[in-house]
Amino acid sequence: MDMERATPAELAALREAFGVDDGGASALGWDAVRAFEAEHGVVLPEPYRSFVAEVSDGSFQGPPEYGLVGLAESAKGQDPGRLFPLTGPWVWEDDDGGHEDPDAVVEQVVHQGSLNLGTDGCGMDWHLVVTGPQRGHIWLVTDVGALPFGAEFGHTTSAPGFTGWVRHWAAGKEWFDAEPAESAE
Repeated sequence: MDMERATPAELAALREAFGVDDGGASALGWDAVRAFEAEHGVVLPEPYRSFVAEVSDGSFQGPPEYGLVGLAESAKGQDPGRLFPLTGPWVWEDDDGGHEDPDAVVEQVVHQGSLNLGTDGCGMDWHLVVTGPQRGHIWLVTDVGALPFGAEFGHTTSAPGFTGWVRHWAAGKEWFDAEPAESAE
């Protein structure tokens, strides 16, 4: 996963997945992306950065279920320049006291260091992390917890990052398509 440069193949796959062939007319352009980054104190990870600059600023079709929101909308209620607080899955519903102030951490997970890409409904929102060790990864944030997307984290067979997430959706796969690990007895 290269967060510093988008390849032509990635951008072509994103254009195809979202059905965008308008020559960039639905994209923001580089000046708008750089202005967003300056305003929020972040550099967006690739290939999402090039996608919104050159391909499209959101889409009414998924992913997620209710469409990919535009860049300005994805930052509403967010503080993308602050550090995203997690490095691994966390089910706060089952927190056993491992966090000093779980409610404060939940607020950070929901509002810091990421952009809200959209929702699958029922409190299941997809975030692109833009700061910290998880930068470039997609996270599912729900009312009970948060977990990163990508084969390296389990639950799915797909590559991590924006392109892996979009390709997974475009292939019509269930989000959680990995076979559960066999328990050792």
